[in-house]
Amino acid sequence: MGVKQGNIMNIVSKDVTYAVEITGNGEPLILLHGFTGNRDTWKFLIPILSERYTMIMIDIIGHGMSTSPAEPERYEMSRVAEDITHILDELHFPKSHMLGYSMGGRLALAFASLYPEYVETLILESASPGLATEQERGIRKQNDKKLAGRILELGMEAFVDHWESIPLFESQKHLPPKTRASIREQRLANDPVGLANSLLGMGTGSQASYWGNLQTLDFPVLLLTGEFDPKFCDIASSMEKKLRKAEWKIINGAGHAIHVEDGEKFGKIISEFLKRN
Repeated sequence: MGVKQGNIMNIVSKDVTYAVEITGNGEPLILLHGFTGNRDTWKFLIPILSERYTMIMIDIIGHGMSTSPAEPERYEMSRVAEDITHILDELHFPKSHMLGYSMGGRLALAFASLYPEYVETLILESASPGLATEQERGIRKQNDKKLAGRILELGMEAFVDHWESIPLFESQKHLPPKTRASIREQRLANDPVGLANSLLGMGTGSQASYWGNLQTLDFPVLLLTGEFDPKFCDIASSMEKKLRKAEWKIINGAGHAIHVEDGEKFGKIISEFLKRN
């Protein structure tokens, strides 16, 4: 059941309440932010996309204004993907375009693999199908567990200080101070329990591998990576070979968070891809 407050709906899926912001007209487009983000990640796209698309910006479980359950199991990727089917059903959309960044990209790909009948097109920014081997997942699971403990033990400010310093976000150090401050504020606004449990329940270590599902996806897929993010460029290269209908674009001058580092180019590429498909 959904309760509307302005453009924001609170949609309950089983025991979790999702904050879902809806704006625009036309075909539906679900937008899924990254770890430590929230639906505000995508506000810059409203002037670009809202005339042609109904933008459905979701605070993923444990983030923003959505519920942060105490049980890590509730954050499992398959359960959250099922929640998205409930959101689409509640909004009476049988199919949707999907855009996901990083963690949100993993979630979008999991959703597309489990519920392909709901997907019109798929756009993945700096995302992966997970780790291919049990050994890799085991190592990453331990690292995710340590990071989750760090959030709960040291608090949000210390965690965000650490998170901003990791090599993945090195290229963001060149962003304007105002932009960096806005991203930091967004991160700090999250619930520490929600972030910790996101790592434990839907982190890359806990997530099942969807590499084997790629060749079954029969809709257009756009892969976007930044030139300063070689790890995800390698992942996209491997994904492109397995997908039936894939395009892959490398964005020059950008790292992991292309939408932040070159929002204008990102918006143009997304808009053109959607128009073609």
